[in-house]
Amino acid sequence: MEIKEFKQALPPYKSVIGFDFGTKRLGIAVSDLLLMVATSYKTIHRTENSKDIAEIMNIIKEKEAGGLVFGLPLQMDGTEGETAEQVRKFAAEVAEKTGLPVAFWDERLSSRAMENFLIKEVDMSRKRRKEILDSSAAAYILQGFLDALRHI
Repeated sequence: MEIKEFKQALPPYKSVIGFDFGTKRLGIAVSDLLLMVATSYKTIHRTENSKDIAEIMNIIKEKEAGGLVFGLPLQMDGTEGETAEQVRKFAAEVAEKTGLPVAFWDERLSSRAMENFLIKEVDMSRKRRKEILDSSAAAYILQGFLDALRHI
């Protein structure tokens, strides 16, 4: 779904949940109800899609979400590879189960940007960075999307 369609489909005063998809971990971030700020929320250690989606559905209910944004891992030349295909497939499964609008956002270098920030600006230990990197990357992705959404 394009960002303009997403904005029209999004119910008022509902949060948006952002995802940094990985085969082992799924980073999750949540926006505020005014869609201004993305906050790192949690990381799901992936097991199987049905269990992961059940946990996502609990988060949707808890956070009063009205839409979902998945980081799309594009190649550096802008094309989609195998991982992007996996993200689209998982997002379609989540959309089918939840009925919520889904959008994608270019996530190139989001994990690298967050890791650099956590090292240089926060001086965070390697162990602690590993614990929060995925949800921080999801917040980075979601914040970029929210910033663009305000200009639509």
